[in-house]
Amino acid sequence: MNNRPTYSLRVVSPLGDMLVEGTSNAIQRLGWMTEASPCEAGPCCPLLKDCAAQLEAYFKGRLTQFDLPLAPHGTAFQTRVWQQLADIPFGSTCSYGELANRLTPPSSARAVGGAVGRNPLLILLPCHRVMGADGSLTGFSSGLQRKTWLLAHEGVAENSQLQISGI
Repeated sequence: MNNRPTYSLRVVSPLGDMLVEGTSNAIQRLGWMTEASPCEAGPCCPLLKDCAAQLEAYFKGRLTQFDLPLAPHGTAFQTRVWQQLADIPFGSTCSYGELANRLTPPSSARAVGGAVGRNPLLILLPCHRVMGADGSLTGFSSGLQRKTWLLAHEGVAENSQLQISGI
């Protein structure tokens, strides 16, 4: 089976341009574009256009839950963790430890943190909703400023109320 995305689309967001990739059947990756990203997105399909429209609605505050077929590629453990991310409701957070305890069998918070950090579907699988045990902001592969913005956007807390761990 070919795991490589067939289609890609650049999506403009308030936090920078994003690149969504997938097949005509499922979204496989979503992340912010970097200097290493392709200059232009490749061919597109209706599913990626639907993803872009849902992201636009999310960023405008009109959508709180995505309705898209997702097919992230990872290990069995990563996939189990990512499935748990999908269950964290809009405007809510949980700790890495809480997420670890939801797994069957339960796992360590550190192992869960590693899987969360490899989430290939940012925002769609809301890893930004995972916090430190004390409620502080901890790691986010796209930067803590983006995590802060996303949480404030979802009404978790005002930007000034969110504490960044280690700063």
